[in-house]
This record gives sequence, structure tokens and C-alpha cells, in this order.
Amino acid sequence: MGDLLDAVAVALKAGLGFQAIFFALLAIGINVQFGYAGLLNFGQIAFALLGGFGIAISVSQWGLPFWVGVIVGLVAAVVLALLLGLPTLRLRADYLAIATIATAEGLRLLFRSVSATPVTNGTRGLSAFNGDFIALAPWATNARYRLLGTSWSGGELWVAVVGWVVVVLACLLVFALMRSPWGRVLKSIREDEDAVRSLGKNVYVYKMQALVLGGILGALGGMVYAVGTGSAVPDQYQNANTFLAYAALILGGAARVLGPVIGSIVLLFILQFADTGLRLLIDNGIIPEGLLSATDVAQIRFVLVGIGLMLLLVFRPQGIFGDRREVMLDAR
Repeated sequence: MGDLLDAVAVALKAGLGFQAIFFALLAIGINVQFGYAGLLNFGQIAFALLGGFGIAISVSQWGLPFWVGVIVGLVAAVVLALLLGLPTLRLRADYLAIATIATAEGLRLLFRSVSATPVTNGTRGLSAFNGDFIALAPWATNARYRLLGTSWSGGELWVAVVGWVVVVLACLLVFALMRSPWGRVLKSIREDEDAVRSLGKNVYVYKMQALVLGGILGALGGMVYAVGTGSAVPDQYQNANTFLAYAALILGGAARVLGPVIGSIVLLFILQFADTGLRLLIDNGIIPEGLLSATDVAQIRFVLVGIGLMLLLVFRPQGIFGDRREVMLDAR
């Protein structure tokens, strides 16, 4: 029983920690782009990469203050969104999807390349750039704290608190925008952009604004991840993270303000609980070592989550809080 409670505690910490915040911000950005505007952005992790490295390079390499690095990361995300949107948003939805996923992988390879090593430190990445942020914590960062049965260092708790404040502010922003005339036009574009265009609205500009806003939220997620790990390594920003963010969005419910947040918490909880629980079953001999080894657990948990998502899409495609009508977009 004690081992099971420990597994739940570890999973709960994962569902509340900086990784859940990272996926929540990525998913909120995707929700603006896909859930509300109908844009297929498969390269959200590229914005996160620019956000994380914006801070890391500014502080570690250029000696700039931490908050200047935040601005650098946000500006880089805006520039990337403009570069991606200008040639693709007038075309069919699949062109944006192709451009974004290719750009995300291209940026990762560029940042880990030999030619970029003087700036990004190549495959080893950058570190020692979050000290000024951690120093702002109003409590001792080297102490341990108990929260809901979980144990946190002072630094981990500070990153989590600030990160969830950012998530709350992002949700409030999305809530306000989607109930404004701007948000109503955006949702109309998702349903039928030809009808919106016939009413004299500039569909291209609205799509661009949605892409930029979602990219900024993704960059904030990348900053939280970089500060939480204390390092920025290109291979941390794999394209698979974009699809995990989509999984969180689908799980919680697209076009719902809290859908991506709840989805991220549940997804990280399930992933960590599956990992810890399977290892516990192997250690206690309930699952024979010949059937499943401890080294296979990291892959098997994604298989189990994938099966769960497939069942969710079959029986409840709108997610936990979603509306079935919201996922029937007119992506062209």
C-alpha cells in the first residue's frame, strides 16, 4: 500500500510540476491556433525552443539580464510566426502543417549543429542561466517542502508557482479574447472562412494574429521548461512534444479554456503513474521480468497512453470538457 501511495505522489508531482506547465502552455497556444482558428500547427515545439534558448543564449552567452532574455525569446517567437504565416496562411491548411513541422525539426538540427556550437554549445546545450530567477524565490531554495504528499525543493516550488501563475494569466487572456468580437470572428473562420470573408473581414490577418499569439504562448512554455531543468539542450525540443501537447488538448477538450490545462495535468499524471506503477509491478514479481523488463517501461507507457487516446477518440472525440461540434472544423 505504501508503494502505491508513493507512486501516486510521484505522479501527482509530475502533474503539477514544470513539465505539466510546459505542455499546458504549448497546448493553450495550440488551442488558440487549432481549437479556435482551425490552424494546423505541427511545429509548436519550435516556438518553445526559441523561448528557452532566447533566455539561455541571452544570459549565458551575451551576459544580458534574465528578463531581457525573456523579451528576446518572445520577439524570436513573433518573428518565426510571421515567417511561417506570411507564405502559408493564404494556402490550404496542410501547407501550414508541413511548413511548421519541417521548421521545428530544422531549427532543432540547426541549434545542435557544429556551426551553431559557438552560440548554442551544440548537443551539450547551455546551462547556468536561471540563477537570477531562482534567487527571486521568497523562501529558501535549498530547503525541502511538502505539498499534497509530494516533496519539492525550494527552486522547484518557485518555478511551479510562477509557471502556474503564467498558465492562469494565459487562460484569462484566452477567455477574454474568445468572448470579444475578435474571438467570435476567429471561431467563425474555423467554421467557414469563405462566409467570414464575404462579410468583409480580413481572414488572413486574423489567422496571422492567432498564429502569433499561439507562438508566444508556446515560447513561454519553452522558457518554463528551460528554467525548470536549468539547461537548454536542442534535443529536449523534439517534435514528439508537439504531438503530446495535441494529446493533452484532445484529452481536455479543444476550444475550451481549461481543456488544455486539465488535459496536461491528467496526461503527465498518467504517464508518470504508468511508469512508476509498471516498475512497481515488475519489482514485486506481479509482471514477470521475461514478459516486461524495466528498460521497456518507458516505451510501454506511451503505448498504453496511445491506446487510451484512441479509445477516447472513438467514444468521446471532444475530450473531457469539449463539445463534439468544436472538433468539426473547416480546415482548408
